[in-house]
Amino acid sequence: MSDNAWLAWVIVALVLAGVEIMTLDLIFIMLAAGALAGALGAGLGLALWAQLLVGGLSALAMLLVVRPVALRHLRTPHEVRTGIAALVGSQAVVLERVDALTGRVKLAGEVWSARSYDPHAAIEPGRTVDVVQIEGATAIVLAAD
Repeated sequence: MSDNAWLAWVIVALVLAGVEIMTLDLIFIMLAAGALAGALGAGLGLALWAQLLVGGLSALAMLLVVRPVALRHLRTPHEVRTGIAALVGSQAVVLERVDALTGRVKLAGEVWSARSYDPHAAIEPGRTVDVVQIEGATAIVLAAD
């Protein structure tokens, strides 16, 4: 049996991976990774106590280090926009006349340079605009309906 101890570890890893497919909580897959580490130890000819130690420590490390990071990534919404990308789609107020070349708007509490999305449109101060895109430090805006 000691010659094929690695096979027993691989079978345990496959069973744990199968349980993970049913539960989807990232616990059993971490234990399966520990079992694969035990299989590696068996393949290298380590004694049974060393295989158990390698497998157990690997599983513990996976549970304490890898699983929390993986869960954080799985729970982060895909549509989260940050930085200037978060400003696209928001509204601003025109401070200085906005046309195809120049203008100023108040956007997210800050004064931004702005240009009109429509090159033939001019938007007067006090009007509300929608931010269509951000180019550098300039907001490209369109008059809100």
